[in-house]
Amino acid sequence: MSDAAIALNRFGLGARAQDEPPADPRRWLTEQIERYQPRPPALASVPTSAAVSVDIQDYRAEQRAMRMVQGPAVKPAATPAAAAAMAAPAVPAAMTTPAATMPGATAIKPAMQEARQAARRLARDDYSTLIAARAAAAVTSDTPFAERLVHFWSNHFAVSADKLELLGLSGTLEMEAIRPHLIGRFSDMLFAVERHPAMLLYLDQSVSVGPDSPLGARIAARGNRKVGLNENLAREIMELHTLGVRTGYTQADVTEFARAMTGWTVGGIGGGAGGRFSDGWTPGSFVFVDRVHQPGTRTILGKIYPEGGQEQAQAVLMDLAVHPATARHIATKLTRHFAGDVPPPAMVARLEAAFLRSGGDLPTVYRAIIASPEAWAPAPAKFKTPWEWSVSVGRALGPAALPPPSVEGLMNQLGQPVWKPGQPIGYDDTAPSWAGPDAVMRRVEAAQRFAARVPAAVDARALAAQLFPAALSPATAQALQRAESPAQALALLLVSPEMMRR
Repeated sequence: MSDAAIALNRFGLGARAQDEPPADPRRWLTEQIERYQPRPPALASVPTSAAVSVDIQDYRAEQRAMRMVQGPAVKPAATPAAAAAMAAPAVPAAMTTPAATMPGATAIKPAMQEARQAARRLARDDYSTLIAARAAAAVTSDTPFAERLVHFWSNHFAVSADKLELLGLSGTLEMEAIRPHLIGRFSDMLFAVERHPAMLLYLDQSVSVGPDSPLGARIAARGNRKVGLNENLAREIMELHTLGVRTGYTQADVTEFARAMTGWTVGGIGGGAGGRFSDGWTPGSFVFVDRVHQPGTRTILGKIYPEGGQEQAQAVLMDLAVHPATARHIATKLTRHFAGDVPPPAMVARLEAAFLRSGGDLPTVYRAIIASPEAWAPAPAKFKTPWEWSVSVGRALGPAALPPPSVEGLMNQLGQPVWKPGQPIGYDDTAPSWAGPDAVMRRVEAAQRFAARVPAAVDARALAAQLFPAALSPATAQALQRAESPAQALALLLVSPEMMRR
């Protein structure tokens, strides 16, 4: 690969047919950091967490109202005061059944199922809209290096849209917590991510209750042991988001951090016993509920954090953000992404030093990536994930070839549903996960469909020279030359080694 081809494909998301190869590839990449726009035109009108959360809040209110009608068939009758408190949230007419026609107890279950289906349709609409906007931004961007970094961080701070509440919110995390902080400090991005409703709900932080908090003590007095501390978010912050696995922290550190984070929840849609204390807040907003917070000082990684409400966990986060283990973890993942499945130690050390020297300033780390000779090795370093391959095809053939509404289905077919990795660790970033025979065959079939939709006037040989300047292998050139038709030539180009690897 030439330097120009590496800049376009390994650092970027693939060349566009109308783009000239960068005369100075390293400078071209550096300037993208300065020109990056957190909210390009393609993302101007995407759903927000606040809007998605209003729909979730409305759905939950409707479910509560129906349960009240259902009465003791499912749960003991509530007192009039409790019933009034449960029915208090206003439910828009569009999502409720008028009181005069509210179904009786025997019809409540079907009605609740119908309401859930309606809520899921709304959430799916938001999910699909966000995917289409993400794809449009990637395919049309003139700062593809920056867009690649957005996708990297979104996978690093992974959530999975497997539950109704996460369907609409999974994409808003990328839009609201990743993109605005892409060229800031890692600590700012970390803080925004961990307070975002998608992360708080995905890792069950909203249901965590301090055992000795006012609410926890009251629940314990009633003999209910099902409610208590949830360590999911604290563990994943340490294991995945900052320090990395097996980096010196203990189970006691995780537990203490989880105690410090109690009280962090989501306005209007926070779940669990403490959720009702957030009902008066803006839906989807970050809320700290003092009545759920575990009191006392915390000792984490040998440091004592005094009692201080929500600031206690914030102080822990800020220290984790600049910890040497975090620098090494982030440096290793970035090196793997840009220089190969087995990260070269020298590049890891270089990025780690840039992170520590700058206090986690991300543009400083990005410039260290660009300056690393290991990232410019001429041999292809990575096998593209389905998302990377699809975007590079869209950029090569033009936006019309990859209509945003079709992206969701395509990614499902290729085995990488957007924002649905199914686990907090995100999608794997190494070839074995994506280069199997079945996975490759799915791309071949997709390439044939792409080629069939493109006008026959497209010359695959000329396009190949533009996409891979001074980097097209003789074998690929010969295969394109021998193709029986323009469509066959284009399909061969889309699954060539040059297009599948970067």
